[in-house]
Amino acid sequence: MKKVFFFILLTSSIAVAQVKPSDDNTKNDIRYNLNESGSHYVKFTFTNQAWFRFNESNPGTTVLGDPKSNTFDIGLRRTRIQIFGQITDRIFFYTQYGMNNFNKVSAFPGYNTSGAPSNRKIAAFFHDALGEYEVQRQGTNFIRFGGGLTVVNGLSRFSQPSIGTIMTMDVPVFAQATVDQTDQFSRKLSVYSRGQIGKLNYRVDVADPFPVETNGAAPPVLGVNSVFAQRKHHKQFQGLLIYNIFDTEDNTTPGYMTGTYLGKRKVLNIEAGIISQKNASWRKEGIDTLYSSMTLWSVAGFMDMPLNKEKGTAVSAYLGYFDTNYGKGYLRYNGIMNPATGTTQPISGAGGTQGNAYPMFGTGSVIYAQAGYKFQDGLLGSQGTLMPYASLQRSDYDRLKNPLNVYNLGVNWLMKGHNGKVSLNYENRSVYRSSTISAELESYTRRGSWVLQYQISI
Repeated sequence: MKKVFFFILLTSSIAVAQVKPSDDNTKNDIRYNLNESGSHYVKFTFTNQAWFRFNESNPGTTVLGDPKSNTFDIGLRRTRIQIFGQITDRIFFYTQYGMNNFNKVSAFPGYNTSGAPSNRKIAAFFHDALGEYEVQRQGTNFIRFGGGLTVVNGLSRFSQPSIGTIMTMDVPVFAQATVDQTDQFSRKLSVYSRGQIGKLNYRVDVADPFPVETNGAAPPVLGVNSVFAQRKHHKQFQGLLIYNIFDTEDNTTPGYMTGTYLGKRKVLNIEAGIISQKNASWRKEGIDTLYSSMTLWSVAGFMDMPLNKEKGTAVSAYLGYFDTNYGKGYLRYNGIMNPATGTTQPISGAGGTQGNAYPMFGTGSVIYAQAGYKFQDGLLGSQGTLMPYASLQRSDYDRLKNPLNVYNLGVNWLMKGHNGKVSLNYENRSVYRSSTISAELESYTRRGSWVLQYQISI
């Protein structure tokens, strides 16, 4: 009875808590104030992204043992709950719990290459759990130190994206460079500092990467091409510097950089980031085992600003160059919420990889660009407005005979900003094959997919 009473009291407190608009007025807060001014608070958020997808399968795709030239699936791309808050003027905490990439085959042993028994109830986990201490604040300037399980990263803004505010239907996942290899869905156990000093925003991080053997899949075989090493473990060092030419960005939570402010801020940034780790990968050369350090860096520009404040029109754009050195010959395929149950790693022969997988990560370079235009508020009357967009990822990885080109075209129906939106996206990707698993891969055809996403975010 005591537990039931406590639960009723807690939910009642949240229900009657003061609802305050956020800084950009795009959504309301669900928060419980800890003092009269509301500067000390605990806040709750929820985001759910449901996908309805038609995919043209890579050649040779099978689903639950049956050949499939195309598939239609329903899934949850992301389902997340956040609880965070400012406990005192200096103490901040942040937690996030949820799951990703959940569809009918997400827990199938043919998809989870660890060979574990199929279990659709194991997907949710803590993404973040950290505490911060603010050592200095003067106006918008601040310096904070923190630690725990966190998405704070170097490399780029898309290495730590705010998934509820992204402009394109999905983020460029290649920028989450070690995702689910030596991290937990881009999060690592870290100590870090972040802050705003004048026009300069910074974050620096020392992370303790997870062993690749613990990622739930069988470790890749040591061969002539680099893979993440299972010995000589070293810490990872990361940094990101952002120069804000106009407005500064929201710095409430660590990481989680906004995709688009929908014209609520005037943002023009120049950024540079890096991730470095000694002996991160290994490979075989004859009878010798050779180790390579991982060095990833990028430079980019980001613009997100209103065009006509009275009408509510806005534009958003990003252009970045990424240099990705994981080690000689490193190449990793990935398929977002892959609908196939066959292999998603390169195999010999024309079949290549199954489902929607393509060589997403590799040693080489990447150019990524995106742009979008938000139409005037009320374009659809009381039903909101539209924001069409386009993106291009061009990856020139060392083991690809032809550069990888992934195109996306889409439109957001913004019913209530990012709180309620529907996105329709078409993606077209290169499909590769090789004669042997270690050979250079060539592009020989293309495939596409249509996704309708319904996002609810509070």
